[in-house]
Amino acid sequence: MTNQSKPTCPHCGVTMLKWKNPDGSSWNGLFQYACFNDDCPYYQRGWDWMKQNYNVNASYRYRLDPTTGDTGPLPVWSRTAVRNFIIEDEET
Repeated sequence: MTNQSKPTCPHCGVTMLKWKNPDGSSWNGLFQYACFNDDCPYYQRGWDWMKQNYNVNASYRYRLDPTTGDTGPLPVWSRTAVRNFIIEDEET
């Protein structure tokens, strides 16, 4: 798969990366696409929103399930959280 066929984040326009669904998660399929751009406004806004609404130090990254088209937040507790699940194209 080339970068041209990968989705881009609607919040920042950066090409999204494949992210492996963790074992035991409720998400279907092998992977999702997620935006790992630390300058993405969706991710940046999330820190304040989570603190104001839930009083937690956390944020979220934009994600897309390619099997269903569902989109939503991928919760993170730090800039580096869940990056260990980023996968290369040949792994899926």
